[in-house]
Amino acid sequence: MNIPKHGGDTFGHEIRYDFSANLNPLGMPQSVKKALENSIPDWEKYPDPYCRKLVKKLSEHENFSSENIVCGNGAADLIFRIVRAVKPQKAVICAPSFGEYTKALEQCGCEISAYRLAEENGFALDVGITEILDKSVDMLILCTPNNPTGQTIESELLCEICKKCEEDNIIFLCDECFIDFVVNGTGAECFMNKNVVVLKAFTKIYAMAGLRLGYALFGSDAFAEKVRETGQFWSVSSPAQVAGETALDEKNYAEKTAEFIKNEREYLSENLLHFGFKVYPSEANFILFYTDLPLDEMLLRKNILIRNCENFNGLSRGFFRIAVRTHEENSELVSTLGRCLNG
Repeated sequence: MNIPKHGGDTFGHEIRYDFSANLNPLGMPQSVKKALENSIPDWEKYPDPYCRKLVKKLSEHENFSSENIVCGNGAADLIFRIVRAVKPQKAVICAPSFGEYTKALEQCGCEISAYRLAEENGFALDVGITEILDKSVDMLILCTPNNPTGQTIESELLCEICKKCEEDNIIFLCDECFIDFVVNGTGAECFMNKNVVVLKAFTKIYAMAGLRLGYALFGSDAFAEKVRETGQFWSVSSPAQVAGETALDEKNYAEKTAEFIKNEREYLSENLLHFGFKVYPSEANFILFYTDLPLDEMLLRKNILIRNCENFNGLSRGFFRIAVRTHEENSELVSTLGRCLNG
């Protein structure tokens, strides 16, 4: 069976429940759906290449200068554009982590050093990451919460990393696409300096995977401008801009989601442990676990899709990731697992 490189690959399968894609189980807000419907007449025009209305709202939402905000066609688009703008000769990433970092760096011919996260430490990032950072490194890419582990970077360590990158002139790209799923989550924007770039997305928290919308906060306005001029001109479609503008008007949507995710994640983790799987700590809307069973194939026969993680650098066969979905979906997963394991 071919292993998909990313979650959400439901094409070609009759899938009842998709636990492979880490999207908000509460779905896209109704206000966004309504705004998209009303905006259809404007789709005949070219979109604003600089996303002016959206950037203005993001500036107010993030309390951040609009000159230091760049929008893109999803977070993945911005990863490639930022790497292309930096043109790093040597970069540091973690293993395991999101595979697009490696792909973007390899396309620039960059030497990549992967810092191995220890399984015995629950794949949490430790202070050892700062010990391999020096002036020979051009770029550091980290993710909090990390994908696929769900582990966040402790605030004190994140502060130390930001300072170290400024001292050694290392561009630090901190991917925070899942930070809104964390109750009281702390990101690198709290320790912003000229070398820090924080990456965020509407894709996950507002369930807009098909619309593709991400943005980055830059400590340097000059670097923001450089990235803004990198890549295609009309990178964000009109529907995506409307969706983003409307989503930012939602009150307490992220906070409500984070509390919901916390409760359902605990429910799923307890049941996975009950089945005898090794479950790793997570603060995100997904859970990494290990079993010797070919669980992805077993569940696919029941039309349920989960993420096989063996193609993540630092993981092997037997590692799986499941998204936290609605309670009804989570209960169905637990029941199906029980039938698969017990006959």
